[in-house]
Amino acid sequence: MAVGGFMGERPIYSRMNLSDATWTDVRDADADIAVVPVGSTEQHGPHAPLGTDVVTAEAVADAGCERSERDVLRAPAIPVGVAEEHRQFPGTMWVSEGTFRDYVRESVESLFYHGIDRVVLVNGHGGNVAALREVGARLTRDGDEDTYAVPFTWFDAVGDHSSEMGHGGPLETALLRRVAPDLVREDRLDAASESGADGWGEWVSYANLAYDSAEFTDNGVVGDPRDGPTERGDELLELAAAALARLLEAVAERDASRPERRGGDSE
Repeated sequence: MAVGGFMGERPIYSRMNLSDATWTDVRDADADIAVVPVGSTEQHGPHAPLGTDVVTAEAVADAGCERSERDVLRAPAIPVGVAEEHRQFPGTMWVSEGTFRDYVRESVESLFYHGIDRVVLVNGHGGNVAALREVGARLTRDGDEDTYAVPFTWFDAVGDHSSEMGHGGPLETALLRRVAPDLVREDRLDAASESGADGWGEWVSYANLAYDSAEFTDNGVVGDPRDGPTERGDELLELAAAALARLLEAVAERDASRPERRGGDSE
């Protein structure tokens, strides 16, 4: 593979960034697996950027590829997702779930066309989760025999930290401090914490009564961002990257042939 790469004690493997490569680089590459970061452009409180979910998804995707023992193609990020729940906060962008599913699916199908038949969708936004699971299923069920796609949401893969995932809270703030510290407005952290919510939604009888985040958080924050130091970001990135590297190996090795219909014809 001609673009990207790193050195270490184990053999040299490469990560090719599709945006930086030429078509001849891709033609000559050995990669048969790709990662596609998927995020959102939405409010993350007064202290974190609208692009938080894109920045974190890209960082985890890159770190996971670097830890992988595979030659991996890293596709450009998809920056707008299913985020209408944040519509009351200026700058938030969103598309319908159907539009999002179609766009992601067709983007991945273009990789399939070029022989990249295994794809991991590295997700950084909770609102995308259900749609991406459906996209992965459709791509796998409807594609050729060898094609396979699966979503990976980084904040579900960080062990006990996952229970503290809010919105613009400790996990996202910590990871931002690790990968893009200049984007965190440190002087706004106290205000972000004081006007935020402790948990996501308004729950009664196991049902969430709220559809939009503005119904339960004044400034868009859920969780205390002050509990997200850089050291925690180091740990989050390591956990997420290691989990992604394991997933890339499993996806690359998976038998993607479709199971036979159960029962068969009676004799």
